[in-house]
Parts: sequence; C-alpha cells; structure tokens
Amino acid sequence: MWRYLGRRLLTSLSVLIGVSIFTFLMLHLVPGDPVHALLGRQAVTPERLEELRQELGLNDPIPVQYFNYIKNVVQGDLGRSLKTNRSVLDSIKEQFPSTLQLTFFALLISSTFGILIGTICAFSHNSWFDKILSIVTISGISIPPFFFGLLLILFFSVKLNWLPAVAKSNDPGGLILPAFTLAIGEACWLARLVRSSILEEFNKNYQWTARAKGVRESTVLFYHVLRNSLIPIVTAISLQFVYLMAGSVVVESIFARQGIGRLAVTAIQNRDFPLVQGTVAFIAVIYVLINTITDLIYAVVDPRVRLK
Repeated sequence: MWRYLGRRLLTSLSVLIGVSIFTFLMLHLVPGDPVHALLGRQAVTPERLEELRQELGLNDPIPVQYFNYIKNVVQGDLGRSLKTNRSVLDSIKEQFPSTLQLTFFALLISSTFGILIGTICAFSHNSWFDKILSIVTISGISIPPFFFGLLLILFFSVKLNWLPAVAKSNDPGGLILPAFTLAIGEACWLARLVRSSILEEFNKNYQWTARAKGVRESTVLFYHVLRNSLIPIVTAISLQFVYLMAGSVVVESIFARQGIGRLAVTAIQNRDFPLVQGTVAFIAVIYVLINTITDLIYAVVDPRVRLK
C-alpha cells in the first residue's frame, strides 16, 4: 500500500509539473503583451512600459521566469493578479465555493439520472423502451453544453419565466439551470456506461451458477450483477467531478455566475498570467487527488483488486 502511494505521489508530481510547464509556455506563446492588458487604454511612455515589464519580471528569460514561479508555488505563493493586484490564492478561495456548489449539484444530477436510466436500459435490453432511451442519451451526449444552456434559458427563463437566467447571490433557484446544463451530457454518457457494464455482467457464467444454487433472482441481479458492475461506474463518477468542474468554465460564463471557471476566463482575456496559472494548477491538483482516491476505492469496491 505504501509503495503504491509513493509511486502515485511521484506520478502526481510529474503530472503537475508537466501541466505547469505546458500552461506557462502556452501563456507566453499567445500573442499580446500583458503589460498593455494591465494598463488598458492608459497612455504611457515606452520608458514606463519597460519599467513595468522589469518590475513584473517579464524581461527575464522564460526559464528564469518559470523557476521563480515554481519557487514561489513551493512556498505557497501563487503570485498576485496583474489586473487587481490581489493574491491569486485569495481570489481562488473566494470563487471556489460557488464552483464547488455547482459541481456537487451537477454531479448529484448526473449520477442519479445516469445510473437510473442506464439500469433501466440494461434490464429492458432490446425493448422499445431501451431503444428510445438509447436515442435520448446519444442525443444528450451530442448536444454541446453551451447550446443546451441557451435552450434552457430560452425555454425556462424567457418563455415560461420560471427560473432566472442570471442567478442572484444565495438564490437556490439560480443554481438549477446551470447545474442541469453542466450535468446533462455527463448523465447521458454515464447512462451508456452503466448499461454496457451491466450487460457485460449479464453474459458471465457466475450468475447462472448462483441461480443453479437456488439464489433468488433479485439477489442475483442486485447483489451479484450490480455489485460487480460498480468498478467502471465508480471510476466514471469520480472522474466526472473534475470534468464537471472544468465544464464550469463555459457554464459560469453563459449564466454570468461567479466561480473559478469564470475567473479563469476573465484572467485569460486580461492576459493575467499569475491568475491563469493559479487556476489551472488548482484544478490540476484536484484532478490528481481524485484520481488517487479513486484508485484506493477500487480495493474497497472490488476485493479482487490488489494494490501492490
């Protein structure tokens, strides 16, 4: 177990370093000058521009800039926003609870509907009901989230006036449309996975052995078949958390909702290097942690899995 955790830690560190290098290089390869984005339309002399670049360390070679960035990160300092001069870590702490709330609600929706629909499709395999739900789930996967979000706004906000398109602070009703927009594609994808996983277990011989021993049909289905189908389902649900958090970039922008996704979009538009790097690094750390926790859950869900 400890050897496995050690290997996972080394792998996680290599992933985080790779993400930081890729993000750092991409930001510096994008055309434009962050100093001009910082100043906006202010009229300044070339000398002042050069002075600002020197203060921000933008005149240093890229390897030197990256080394200074990593040195500060190791000390728990993600830098300060070029636009607001606020601590990047404070900005993330302020916006993250809103994204976390949206992600958990979307995960609850996608998991509930995905498992329910997938199980129904598997137990009614090849029936007309299964075929209709299969068409619905494939359509749900194919629709881009931003388009689905606009449809929800048009129907529920503009036509029916049931739910707000732009959520006010502490308004639970303003969470419904963004959460469904974020969850619908993942729910349909999960339903397809659950269906395939259960049908695969239906084709294995152990269930016939259980029936031959006189085990009740409900016990065979719910204790044996569904239990052995959990491994891919648990994996999918755990990884969906990160996918949903990443998808919040689009959804929070559509619904003008506060969160780390919208913070990242604003930072990219302003060429705010420290803020972009901080938000990407933060999401990468969460992704690595969830991956590691998921691997550890394997041994609990399925005793056949052994961590060496």
